[in-house]
Amino acid sequence: MSSHTPLHGVVPSYLLARLAESGRYPRAAAAARQTLTAGRPPFRARIDLSIDENGDLVAQLSDAPNRTISDAGNTQTLPGAVVRSEDDPPVDDPSANEAFDGLGATFELLLTAFGRNSLDDAGAPLDATVHYGVDYDNAFWDGERMVFGDGDGEVFEGFTRSTTVIGHELAHGVVQHTANLEYQGQPGALNESVADVFGALTEQYLLGQTADEANWLIGAEIFTDAVEGVALRSMIEPGTAYDDDELGKDPQPAHMSDFVRTTEDNGGVHINSGIPNRAFAVFALDLGGKAWEVAGVVWYRALTGGLSRTATFTEFADATLAAAAEIDEATAAAARRAWTTVGVYEDERERTSD
Repeated sequence: MSSHTPLHGVVPSYLLARLAESGRYPRAAAAARQTLTAGRPPFRARIDLSIDENGDLVAQLSDAPNRTISDAGNTQTLPGAVVRSEDDPPVDDPSANEAFDGLGATFELLLTAFGRNSLDDAGAPLDATVHYGVDYDNAFWDGERMVFGDGDGEVFEGFTRSTTVIGHELAHGVVQHTANLEYQGQPGALNESVADVFGALTEQYLLGQTADEANWLIGAEIFTDAVEGVALRSMIEPGTAYDDDELGKDPQPAHMSDFVRTTEDNGGVHINSGIPNRAFAVFALDLGGKAWEVAGVVWYRALTGGLSRTATFTEFADATLAAAAEIDEATAAAARRAWTTVGVYEDERERTSD
């Protein structure tokens, strides 16, 4: 696979490219080069249809997760050997158990907060593979399953440790089955942002946190102590997640005035996602309480309400306002304030003064 194949994993390709040149972390540099070269398997979409003896379409719906965890044995062959299924007790491998629990936490969030039965809203099984590759510095959704690398041990730890990472990648499956946002430019940044929102909500739901109790960090558990940083991304303060001599500074903008125009990273999908990320965090904090109960519902309804595959930030903001207005005027006003805070909407006072 070409080294130019775009990574849709949780770790952006620009961060891996920076790490690949590191002199301080030789093992991590080699791992980053290997991860970039290996890329990920081609994106695949699967629709499994069951036809009964009368020729009718049959769907088996369930309100419980159906999880299967496989072990790639440090190869890049998927799916690997099954090591834990839904009714099995915990196994000796912490990565397998962490993946199992993370899949379950995401399923429970989708069901409880949004009434969604798994990724496709039809009870799709949740499959994951752990120990993918050697020193593989990423985790990704491949259209069918979650795949986790173990990290290099110098910069990145095992990716199953982070509930936000698991929720983020599974959310790409939800996006795939709903708006299917194009993975380029602003719709691609929305794709990444929605995944971050669901990742953060999964962790907050699991911990029972209110919006003001949450740290709003994505991937807080995957950096080693050697890295000067707290996470891959900060939703409430984009651009502050890390500032490291080897990795550089977190490039995410928090406002449209700093929107990054680039041909890298599929047009900055991991970079400019900081803008809608902050809009959601500001919205949730403004409303107060548990973010999945109102703020999350607004974002979910915007995603599933007929959003275009090529939606811009403004179009998505408009969709959230429409969804918020269905709840009440106060919620709609809070949504408008959030998008104004990040510059997607113009400040009414500034427009009036002009």
